[in-house]
Amino acid sequence: MPPLLPGNRLVAPRSSIKGASLRSVVVVLITAPVFVPPLRRWTEATCAGSHVVRLCAQVTQATIRPFCAFCSWVCGPLSTLSAVFSLGPRSVRLRTQILLLQIAVVGLALGLAFGVFAYTSGQRLSGEYGQRALAIARTVAADLEVRAEVARYAGTALRPGPGLKDELAHGELERVADDARMRTDALFVVITDDAGIRLAHPDRDRLGEMVSTDPTKALGGTEYVIREHGTLGESVRAKVPVFAPNGESVAGEVSVGISTAAVRDRLLSDLRRAGLLIGGALLAGIAGSILLARRWHGLTLGLEPSDLADLVREQDAVLHGIGEGVVAVDAKSRVTVVNDEARRLLGIDPEPGRDVESIGLTPRVLQAFRTADGRPVQAAVGERIVVVTARTVTRDHRALGAVLSVRDRTDVESLTRQLDAVSSMSTVLRAQRHEFANRLHLLNGLLHTGRPDEAARYLEELLGSGPLGAALPGIDAIRDPYLQAFLSAKAAHAREQGVHLRLGPNTWVDANLTAPVDVTTVLGNLVDNAVDAASGDRSEPVVEVELVRDGETLHIVVADGGGGVVPEVRDSLFAEGVSTKAGGGPGGRGLGLALARQVARARGGEVRLADPGGAAGGEKPLRGAEFIARMPGVLSEQEAVWAAES
Repeated sequence: MPPLLPGNRLVAPRSSIKGASLRSVVVVLITAPVFVPPLRRWTEATCAGSHVVRLCAQVTQATIRPFCAFCSWVCGPLSTLSAVFSLGPRSVRLRTQILLLQIAVVGLALGLAFGVFAYTSGQRLSGEYGQRALAIARTVAADLEVRAEVARYAGTALRPGPGLKDELAHGELERVADDARMRTDALFVVITDDAGIRLAHPDRDRLGEMVSTDPTKALGGTEYVIREHGTLGESVRAKVPVFAPNGESVAGEVSVGISTAAVRDRLLSDLRRAGLLIGGALLAGIAGSILLARRWHGLTLGLEPSDLADLVREQDAVLHGIGEGVVAVDAKSRVTVVNDEARRLLGIDPEPGRDVESIGLTPRVLQAFRTADGRPVQAAVGERIVVVTARTVTRDHRALGAVLSVRDRTDVESLTRQLDAVSSMSTVLRAQRHEFANRLHLLNGLLHTGRPDEAARYLEELLGSGPLGAALPGIDAIRDPYLQAFLSAKAAHAREQGVHLRLGPNTWVDANLTAPVDVTTVLGNLVDNAVDAASGDRSEPVVEVELVRDGETLHIVVADGGGGVVPEVRDSLFAEGVSTKAGGGPGGRGLGLALARQVARARGGEVRLADPGGAAGGEKPLRGAEFIARMPGVLSEQEAVWAAES
């Protein structure tokens, strides 16, 4: 059997096509490119040996050919697309797959829309022409002259023959039917009597014969529209009963048909216009798909899904496997990545997409993020000391954002402070050892020279002065040996810089330290800053430290003879990164006062600038800056914690 394509003949049982409509054939042939193979097998198995008819495709060839060509064009890429995807995900780039898929979907959608439009248009046109035929038939059937003439033949046995045909051909009914057919461009206008004998027909040879279709329903008084195949071909026809002049009985019928060729021509005209619109829509869809594919290529930086999946897995492994915190932002400073370590160290929990300015970073960390110059910056965040480094990220000369790495230095700073304290004690012990060695040498000399009385007096003087009594006057007002050693070491360090460190007249601490590291951190930062300030002003290189006990609270006052705090930094003196001195090291200077205040506040205390200095005179002994610190819960009557632990 030949394939079902435009130009070939469709062979089917008569029962299967009787009453079939043109739109049914259209729908079948539109789907022919997809369903031809199974339809061919079914036809060969079903039609073998049966009574078949041949429906010539010439009637529908001009109508069906554009449909089949369009559908073949739409369905063709589907097989190509299937072959493309069967090659595997790495054989074809995602951009190409998306483009082909979108074109196929757009083409299929437009093809289905075209088929639905063709079907509905065929229905609409068939209905319109059916109603037109019905209106013509009603008009002819309502004509009084037609009713009278039909009633005259009704009930009369007509004898077929040349005489009857000649009479009917020149009769009034034939004239009325021909006029109606010519005015309305109908295929035929047929008038019959109550027996179905033709009284008017376009083919005069058919006059006086029985109609080829069943007239029973119309002669029963019912008008209807139907698609049938008669002696003049297939048509949409309306059948209306003709009543006798008295209006009580049916005298005949009027059948008006409009050729399906007219329906087909009108449908083709509509489909051509629709085809142009669909073609334009398809081109627009293809253009949009191409633009979308390019947009996708730009957003993914040309990476394929497998590459993106690998990047995600590697990112998770790296971000959650390293001991550093990582915060990443895009080119618009929106947070994209924050690992668990960064949340812990920076005390933040931002959601992706938030602006980096609003996630709760400290000013110093935020400033390092903004700069993103790759230099390490030390910052205090809560109770932690961290080192942050921010760098910009680029790809193909395109800025993608910035990445901030965070390293915890809290333990290192704590160990450093403890090491400083131990170093201070070691320095004092070395000085004491040196001083004791000198005194023992003197005693040894006195005893060997036979002067025991002088040696005894010297020992009494030593017992009265204490170890290194002259190193820092007033040190005996402080009970805690750790604090004594620390202040002695700071005094020695100050002397090396040409600064005299002294204790205030109100100094009195008759208790031991319970938090020596915190106390030395606060006191050491204040003393170091004061020594630096005093060493820069040789007119009064003095630093005064006053320590007073109030229960378990230690009050610290540190004043210097320097030039004071300049007005520009007074309000932001305790902020991270603010300093009146240039410095080096990770993050530069400007962390000491911030750290001292942070440690004091962690214990419920405070560090503040009592007097910025810069003006001499009055009751103030020194004209430089004066800082006051309050540290609750750091003193106790019990044995010193550091001594108990050792």
